[in-house]
Amino acid sequence: MQIGIVGLGRMGANIARRLMRAGHRCVVWDRDPAAVAAVVADGATGAADMAALVGTLAAPRAVWVMLPHGEPTEQAIAALGDLLSPGDVAIDGGNTQWKDDVRRAAALGARGIDYLDIGTSGGVWGLERGYCLMIGGKPEPVARLAPIFDALAPGRGEIPATPRREGRAPNVEQGWLHCGGHGAGHLVKMVHNGIEYGMMQALAEGLDLLRAADSPDLPEDHRITVDVADVAEVWRRGSVITSWLLDLTATALAQDPALEKYAGRVGDSGEGRWTVQQAVETGVAAPVLTAALFARFATRDDARFGARALSAMRAGFGGHLEPKKG
Repeated sequence: MQIGIVGLGRMGANIARRLMRAGHRCVVWDRDPAAVAAVVADGATGAADMAALVGTLAAPRAVWVMLPHGEPTEQAIAALGDLLSPGDVAIDGGNTQWKDDVRRAAALGARGIDYLDIGTSGGVWGLERGYCLMIGGKPEPVARLAPIFDALAPGRGEIPATPRREGRAPNVEQGWLHCGGHGAGHLVKMVHNGIEYGMMQALAEGLDLLRAADSPDLPEDHRITVDVADVAEVWRRGSVITSWLLDLTATALAQDPALEKYAGRVGDSGEGRWTVQQAVETGVAAPVLTAALFARFATRDDARFGARALSAMRAGFGGHLEPKKG
């Protein structure tokens, strides 16, 4: 299949590369000509601007926008509304507030243009590992673009089959799901990221406790020295908290046991805040996810080891940089 991709940052460029590896044809554009040139060197067709990108695609077109949420994505989707034709599909694969998807889908739908919101998880490792896709929108464009989703998703790999799933959609085991109508994909991804905050916070606090077990503030006979890097490594192997986040943490600790390269100021890219807002609006108690969000705020004036561990995890899976102080 042929698809356009707008935005060639940490994830957009590798989405194009993974699709091309599977035999799909990509037409790409980014404001940075160097980013376009790098993906063109790997086999994509470059476009001078968004209009040229749309003009290069054969109908019915599909254009995947992979830009930061907020104004960059709003502008790109609005531009596509003027450039695409009835029967085409505009896709937002970034992290967007799901209520914005509902609004955009209605505006594009009035012009006969389909809209899909796709929560995309996989970070900077997606080229090799694949991307878990959470999709919202009408069934018809989802079905038409299924080969694209099959190529991007991780596939079953070595994960054992879940018992008693017979008769359910097989694509879910491949790593992509049509979650429901417009907004459903980003709603599921939003909650996914809220959970991620909680899991990361729990790991960081636990490692901080272990590292502080030999604190000089403790009585001497109550001090225990623990190699935190080795603990993270042994936990990876058969413990009930085994996870990719733990894998990334163990890797960071093996390279830098004190995590000195990190200041410990942990950013948040919006999804955690939206998750907490959703909890308030729906009356669902979410104390762990809320506390994890507030803990990130606290790190901006705190350089504890646990905060540095959080920074290391974010850098590991998503290439996220620490926010500047102040």
